[in-house]
Formats: sequence, C-alpha cells, structure tokens
Amino acid sequence: MNLEALKYPVGKFVKPEFIKKETIDYAISDIENFPGLIKTEIQNLDEKDLQLRYRPEGWTINQVIHHCADSHINSYLRFKLALTENVPTIKPYEESLWAKLPDNQLSPFVSLQLLEALHTRWVFILKSLSEEDLNKEFIHPEQSEKISLKENILVYSWHCRHHLAHIKQAKELRF
Repeated sequence: MNLEALKYPVGKFVKPEFIKKETIDYAISDIENFPGLIKTEIQNLDEKDLQLRYRPEGWTINQVIHHCADSHINSYLRFKLALTENVPTIKPYEESLWAKLPDNQLSPFVSLQLLEALHTRWVFILKSLSEEDLNKEFIHPEQSEKISLKENILVYSWHCRHHLAHIKQAKELRF
C-alpha cells in the first residue's frame, strides 16, 4: 500500500459544486454517529493496541482520538462564531503542536467522553440550521477563503470518516 493511500484511506476531501439538503443531512448523520463508532472500535483495545499507528511515523490510535477532540472543538466554535458574527476570521491552530501537549497522555476515553458530549451539542445546532444559517461563512486565514457552514459540515463528515478509517487501518495493519 502506498503512503498516500495510508494517509487518506477514504480519499481527500472534495468539495461538491452544489450541496444538496440530502447531502447535508447525510453528513450530519456521520458527525452524529462518529463518537459511537469510535467507541466500538476502541472499547476492547489494551494500552499496547492504542499505540498502533495507521501508517509508519503516523499518529497512534490514542493520538488520533485526542486530535479529533481538539479539531472538533475548534470546528464547533467556528460554527458558533459564524452564526453570531458577520463572516468572522477564525483562528487556526497548529494541530501537530497540540498533539504534543500533556493532555494527550490521558486515556483516549477522556477525549471520547468529550466527543460524545460535544457532538450531542454540535448535532443539535446542525439539525436546527436554516438555509440562511447554512450559507453563513467564516474566513480561514490559512486558505484566505470564505467557507460556508454547509461546506464545513461536509468537511467534518469527511474528517470523521477519515479518522475512523485511520483507527480501523491501525488495528488491521498493526504498524
């Protein structure tokens, strides 16, 4: 298996030209189900298994779960900013440095609990968004572009599937 396939087991995110309501609903469902799917994948893993990597020199299962908590907290805040401010510029964060902070030494079940609560709140908001809300945008300074909330829902649906695939891959390939 080549490195690109190991990095992107579900492929890279591709923004559709048009985003239909059914696509948004499906994406919200991915976000809603993510914590439960993670729980299923890791509930019987021991400490050694949690250190498996999805590719050589990639993150461990433990690091992937902590990263998802960090990333999804940031995304949730970006949604709230876009809903309450006029096209805010969001603050990016350096995910590789966040992954080295001491809280990443905690059990991944701590981040799983956080994901469960966060996704309950996040999905509640997502399911209540009007068409006008879905078209609200924020500016991501690293790409210098406006990103709509409906697009960001699709990005995070992909993000959930992407990292769930990493965990499954780590368990299967056992790097």
